[in-house]
Amino acid sequence: MRRTSILHVDMDAFFVSVELRSRPDLRGKPVIVGFPAERSVVLSASYEARATGVKSAMPMSIAMRRCPSAVIINPRHTEYYEVSAQLMEIFASITDLVEPLSVDEAFLDVGGAIRRLGSPMDIGHLIRRRVHAELGITASVGIASTKFVAKIASTRCKPDGILQIDAEDSIPYLHSLPVGALWGVGGKTAEVLSRMGIRTVADVAATPLPSLKKVLGASGEHVHRLSMGIDPRPVTPARLEKSIGAEETFSVDTADDALLHRELLRLSHRTAIRLRSSGMLARTVALKLRYSDFSTVTRSRTVHTPVDSAQLIYQVAVQLLESLGTRSMSVRLVGVRAEQLEPAGQTSLQLSLDRRDDNWRAAEQALDRVSERFGSKTLLPARLLEPGKPPADS
Repeated sequence: MRRTSILHVDMDAFFVSVELRSRPDLRGKPVIVGFPAERSVVLSASYEARATGVKSAMPMSIAMRRCPSAVIINPRHTEYYEVSAQLMEIFASITDLVEPLSVDEAFLDVGGAIRRLGSPMDIGHLIRRRVHAELGITASVGIASTKFVAKIASTRCKPDGILQIDAEDSIPYLHSLPVGALWGVGGKTAEVLSRMGIRTVADVAATPLPSLKKVLGASGEHVHRLSMGIDPRPVTPARLEKSIGAEETFSVDTADDALLHRELLRLSHRTAIRLRSSGMLARTVALKLRYSDFSTVTRSRTVHTPVDSAQLIYQVAVQLLESLGTRSMSVRLVGVRAEQLEPAGQTSLQLSLDRRDDNWRAAEQALDRVSERFGSKTLLPARLLEPGKPPADS
């Protein structure tokens, strides 16, 4: 039988929690992180807001109707990525077997750390203490013998909790849950299964596999195996990201080149900061445009020397935009993406004939150091400031 040594660590309302570090007066109140625009969606919601029916990815227009008293905070992605990097450093100090799932959650296999740090439960408590003490946010930890059960455990003990499900208890615990707890069973699939009288995980386990395959197709076997607690996947250390990018949907479709250039600069900075914090360089820069009729076009260009500078990314993005020529309709969404990534330490940066390239890189690295010391809201490119208006977080 497998050891109960897999942890799923998940931050609680991550973006909101990061914001509340500098806005403690909002603790206990309904808070939503997102842009208050018709086409925007909820990026994160406090548990007080969730109690009114607000959910992540919900259109902001619906969220604001459900919770009109909510405080809306514009997202600060740079801040979130910085905290995420610190979070992953905490995980890495516990074990080499860390598999990030997103900016605020990861699987850890702590089997090799038990002799040094204590039982998996001890390690879970240690992680929660360090996250709170060093980052000022809270984490929920699920502990199990499989990744699937560990993730369920962390979900069931939210917020700010810890739950261990031992290997011998996994199947009885799973069989007590509704069918929607299984990975791959969404609302529509749950409705189909309900019409068959299958409402719990135990019902799935008791259903002959051919019957499940007839209804669910190839995924029937996957669902059946999970219902039996079968999940042999190991915790796999993070693989290199294939790409890093950012995109923005405008509240109103635009044909304004100046506005598009301004947004490209903003997205280039967000992308470059993530590149540098990840220790990566990009050989290809891609542009994404979505028009008012929802048609989407992408263009990309491979650069001679790998980049991690916002200004260099921006220059390529503008060239790609201009290469599209006259646009036949207004733009709904714009995005910038860095592709063909490689570790900075394994790449020899060639000096450009234009010394301004290296000047930009040095300047942005200096901004990184200032942000690390004083906070990411300290400095902002002047072109991203609206005339006569101070920074949003000043």
